[in-house]
Amino acid sequence: MNQISVEELAQRLSSSDTSIQLVDVREPQELAIASIEGFVNLPLSQFAEWGDRVPTLFNPEAETLVLCHHGIRSAQMCQWLIAQGFTNVQNISGGIDAYSQLVDPSIPQY
Repeated sequence: MNQISVEELAQRLSSSDTSIQLVDVREPQELAIASIEGFVNLPLSQFAEWGDRVPTLFNPEAETLVLCHHGIRSAQMCQWLIAQGFTNVQNISGGIDAYSQLVDPSIPQY
């Protein structure tokens, strides 16, 4: 599985590249604490509610970047997306925790 660093993520976000798909698999209470604009929230605990809609929500051929708190749940989601036929999936290494430490300290840590 491919990884992208939080620094690379910041560069991609600042480039305003509209072709990338951004997925955050954290829980709603985590998003209430810290989030990055532009990400679609698909909480892993609610997989039964959104799992069958993923092919209609996202383009399986577009670059898809997946975020969680530290990079573990997002790695699980990346593996699942690849199994669903997604061809360009990247896990955001270190998650929002690393992003808040290395890129944007205004994002709260939890």
